[in-house]
Amino acid sequence: MSFETNKLVGKAGRVAVPAGAAAALVLAAGMFVHHNGVHAAMISSPISSPAPMDDNSVSSLVALDNAVEAVAARVTPAVVNVAVTSRGSAEHQVGEDQEDGQEQGPQGQSLPPGLQQFFGQLPPGMMQQQRPQQPQLEHGIGSGIIISPDGYIVTNNHVVDGAVEMRVTLHDRRVLKAKLVGHDPLTDLAVIKVDAHDLPSIAWGDSTKLKPGQTVLAFGSPFGYFQFSVTRGIVSAVDRQNPYRDDARKPGGYIQTDAAINPGNSGGPLVNARGELVGINTFIISNGGSFAGAGFAIPSQIVRTTAEQLIKTGTVHHGYLGISMNDVTPENASFFNLKDATGAIVAQITPDSPAARAGLKNGDVIVELNGQKIVNGGALQVAVSEDTPGTSIDLGIIRNGSQQTVKVQVGEFHKEAEVASDSEGATPQKAKLGLAVAELTPDVRQQLHIPSQVQGVAIQSVRPGSPADDASLAPGDVILEVDRHPVTSAEQFVNAAHANPDGKDLLLLVWSRGGASYRVVHPDSGNQSGM
Repeated sequence: MSFETNKLVGKAGRVAVPAGAAAALVLAAGMFVHHNGVHAAMISSPISSPAPMDDNSVSSLVALDNAVEAVAARVTPAVVNVAVTSRGSAEHQVGEDQEDGQEQGPQGQSLPPGLQQFFGQLPPGMMQQQRPQQPQLEHGIGSGIIISPDGYIVTNNHVVDGAVEMRVTLHDRRVLKAKLVGHDPLTDLAVIKVDAHDLPSIAWGDSTKLKPGQTVLAFGSPFGYFQFSVTRGIVSAVDRQNPYRDDARKPGGYIQTDAAINPGNSGGPLVNARGELVGINTFIISNGGSFAGAGFAIPSQIVRTTAEQLIKTGTVHHGYLGISMNDVTPENASFFNLKDATGAIVAQITPDSPAARAGLKNGDVIVELNGQKIVNGGALQVAVSEDTPGTSIDLGIIRNGSQQTVKVQVGEFHKEAEVASDSEGATPQKAKLGLAVAELTPDVRQQLHIPSQVQGVAIQSVRPGSPADDASLAPGDVILEVDRHPVTSAEQFVNAAHANPDGKDLLLLVWSRGGASYRVVHPDSGNQSGM
């Protein structure tokens, strides 16, 4: 986005107009010319304007505008601009060999394709081009919302991460220094505080009551320049997952909205029609770096409990089961003898985790937590994350078609050290699947960063447009099971796949990006050339 226009407009506004020129403009405004170009005459009276529209025909629109205006007037005073100075490390610097226009994150790192989660940075062109191995101060801009009159402010962790100085601009244009109260990388939330009193603050809303189609407003400072902006939209969907998350254990449940969210809006509030805080704007998915109709906010159900813990103790204690899971769908329900396509399928269990100690198994389907229905994995993840570590919970599960209850003592989440881990020596796979697999040798584990407890076969290649491609399988993924049976060698996988009757779907348990999930593959029938 270019900002040269702003400069030109500023210069034009300071140009003095000669008196003669002004007179000519007035004269031109008072004349008309016939279309045949023959006659011109002075207008002795103002041109008549069309009658205003009947109030009854636009009363609903006027009422809507008045309501939105009232909500904006109520919320905007509690919105803040957050300017951050951080000290970048050498590996985060922008080198001379970096391509022009490459998107950068809050600390200058490259972003995954499609996900432009970089709201904390300055607009393109404003970041200094820095040489490698020369740590420099970096500057970022985000948004925040005041949640208490004594100066507590919620924003995103990625806005303030690594900050050495933070300055907050209030709606009354005061600029105050802020200090970090606490931050939580798992939820990407942080609380900062300014030394002030009697500040306008926002009321909490209940994100669990949001439904698609409801009106929401997003506030913030898009591109860092346009402070205290407001956009209007609707709830597009709830309980969304971030497809680009780097840790499968991060809670999802995001609110999707078409209210415009752009770089600089990160950390700003998403409010409902009552002006209550229902979410914190966090990321967008876009090919171009700016809003493309899909913005995502952390629901207030997570924001409120996280903020309260950060204010009280400076840290957050997340409940933890030690499982990876995916949703029950109409496509995979029959493989688990399920009548309803609801619940969360246990796809992987961490050794010596609360789930492992409680006896949970891969393929168990969790349908209840303490008597409350679990509709999908996202709902279970949010609910468990909010449980206090050490408490005992009852999980209603379906195992091999029969329902039972398992008691689990909730553990405390801690980020485990990443284990190192790529691929060689592939075994071609049946043509109707469209993939080739390789043994999980020590070298493969090291190159692909696969933990030692993950046992299976690595996918080396996937044919574009194949059934494997349609199932979102990719090179580097690890196949753990075929139709609920473990596979630990390429030969075993090939035999299992060949034993599958033509036209019958395959259920694969796949480890990918740190977590496991079930994938249904629809094999091609008949013979095909290639992998």
